[in-house]
Amino acid sequence: MTRRQCSHCPWKVGTDPRDIPNGYDVAKHRALAETMAAPGAFNPAELRIMACHESAPGRELPCVGWLHNQLGDGNNLALRLAVIRGRVAADIEIDGPQHETFEATLPRR
Repeated sequence: MTRRQCSHCPWKVGTDPRDIPNGYDVAKHRALAETMAAPGAFNPAELRIMACHESAPGRELPCVGWLHNQLGDGNNLALRLAVIRGRVAADIEIDGPQHETFEATLPRR
C-alpha cells in the first residue's frame, strides 16, 4: 500500500513546521538530526528513523519526506538495507517540492 506524504510534513517546501498539529517543539525537531545518515557511514544496528508526526504512539511509521530524502540524496545505506530486507516499507508518494537538507526543514525564525 502506497503511503502519501502528510499535509504538514516538514520536508515539503513551503511547510512551516510550527503548524504541525498536536504541539510543535523546535528542540525535538533539531534532535531529529540524529536520524540523518552521516556521509559514508554504514552501521545497520544504529538505524534511527524519523517517525511521521501523524503516526500513533507505539505504532510509528517512518516520515514519507524523510524516507524520500534518505533513500535518495541522503544515501542512508542502513535504511536501504532495511528496505531490501523488508523491515521498512518504501512504497511512498511525495507531495510537491521537497527540502534537500534536514537543516532546511527547521523553521525560519
